[in-house]
Amino acid sequence: MKSDIEIARSIELMKIKQVAQNYGIPTDYVHHYGRYMAKVSEELIDEEKVKQSNLILVTAITPTKAGIGKTTVSIGLALGLNRIGRRAFCALREPSLGPCFGMKGGAAGGGYAQVLPMEKINLHFTGDFHAITSAHNMIAALLDNYMYQNQDNGFAMKEVLWNRVLDVNDRGLRYIVTGLGGKSNGITRESSFDITPASEIMAILCLAKNEADLRRRIENILLGFTVDNKPFTVKDLGVAGAITVLLKDAIAPNLVQTTEHTPAFVHGGPFANIAHGCNSVLATKLAMTFGEYVVTEAGFGADLGAEKFYDIKCRKAGLQPKLTVIVATAQGLKMHGGVSLDKIKEPDMEGLQRGFANLDKHIGNLRSFGQTVVVAFNRYANDTEEEIALVRRHCEELGVGFAVNNAFAEGGAGAVELAQLVADTIERHPSQPLRFAYEDANRIEEKIAKVATRLYGAAEVTYSITARKKIKMAESLGYDTFPVCIAKTQYSFSTDPKLYGVAKGFEFHVRDIVLNAGAEMLVVVAGEIMRMPGLPKEPQALHIDIVNGEIEGLS
Repeated sequence: MKSDIEIARSIELMKIKQVAQNYGIPTDYVHHYGRYMAKVSEELIDEEKVKQSNLILVTAITPTKAGIGKTTVSIGLALGLNRIGRRAFCALREPSLGPCFGMKGGAAGGGYAQVLPMEKINLHFTGDFHAITSAHNMIAALLDNYMYQNQDNGFAMKEVLWNRVLDVNDRGLRYIVTGLGGKSNGITRESSFDITPASEIMAILCLAKNEADLRRRIENILLGFTVDNKPFTVKDLGVAGAITVLLKDAIAPNLVQTTEHTPAFVHGGPFANIAHGCNSVLATKLAMTFGEYVVTEAGFGADLGAEKFYDIKCRKAGLQPKLTVIVATAQGLKMHGGVSLDKIKEPDMEGLQRGFANLDKHIGNLRSFGQTVVVAFNRYANDTEEEIALVRRHCEELGVGFAVNNAFAEGGAGAVELAQLVADTIERHPSQPLRFAYEDANRIEEKIAKVATRLYGAAEVTYSITARKKIKMAESLGYDTFPVCIAKTQYSFSTDPKLYGVAKGFEFHVRDIVLNAGAEMLVVVAGEIMRMPGLPKEPQALHIDIVNGEIEGLS
């Protein structure tokens, strides 16, 4: 089979204006970025049409390091729904350069279920990530300048909470010192870098209702505390207008097409292990304005992405998903069944069966939100019919719908079974109102405990001195009504990335809490998770090149 990039190049793209016309998007509101990409004005969102659309979340079991294939399934499902006569869009996140040049090599789907043009989407795209990086770092520069210029007037910061970001994996930037080299270079202090997907500006862009709400949220960003213990915000700095200007174009959702020319809104890109893991509310609602069915995804396993999709995005945007698809693979199930990583591609029925515990835990969690759940078995070339039949029987015993997804190899035709299952389930079984894991009025510790004990399986939650200090700080500032966004490893229910399967009875240790007053959420940093990833021993950058004028190495 051809590589992802070879398949992408073999598709004759339709001009984006024609894609928009085919799905009823007024071309006067389509702003071109070349022939095949565009931004679409958020002014087209129609809340009444949003209520009538069928929103479908795609999530997954706890992933392997190679992933589970959620994006491929999401795109494939949208293709399959269109194949069976449903008007379907997909609404996805934008890839980050960090994983593209680090571990993954790309994040635009795979095989015959991709969003195109994949090279541009995986690289600089329409510049949203650069705008977010620039806006975040502009605030940092303006804050440093304000402190420097006003120090003779007696102004000083007791604590600075705002750092810098960059869209690369760079462990050397996790802890830094700025302002070295003499008085003219600024005030010397310790600081740090996060990766751009963890930026509060990224979260704000993805949660903002419109430009006015974007500006309001930017004004509310907490930068730190002055020496007299007063909170200091972007509004106090007086630069919210300038930062909004930097994001003026970025706030509009991006329209591209799939391998079968169906529309896809790809906008925003927070990671789910260190941020809230969902694409923008504006892109989702724009897709729901024009699509009868809209397929979206949330990052990593259901313990991270799906929980945050419900408890943060749906809570704040008033969205009501009709159904959740959980993606499983034979390799992932075998890994959770105790099969060594070097043997998960080999047949092992006992290991596969032991791995059902991980799937079952996620299904139980999803049902606790009131969601109807179906399982998509994402097929790989080495999977056997016996393995697939075993998973199907297990899902039947649970009373959960099951379908094989083969969109990677066959495009929309390989997702028809899944699409029919999804459509039939939605049309025959009315969805229940979404139930959240906690209430806004719950105390901060109670919110964390409900997620950690009920959804993850922790026996207790412990806190560092820093985390307890931040909780008191949040309460004093009135942030205790915010949802919690837990940052932890994506490879386990616990904080130990090597504890596969279903972890039980473990200590869930909260190291820090980041006060995202603009995004209106509290980022709970647990275990050893880093908000600035490092590169692997053999980064994907070693395999990315231009050969005879063509980009190679993206996948």
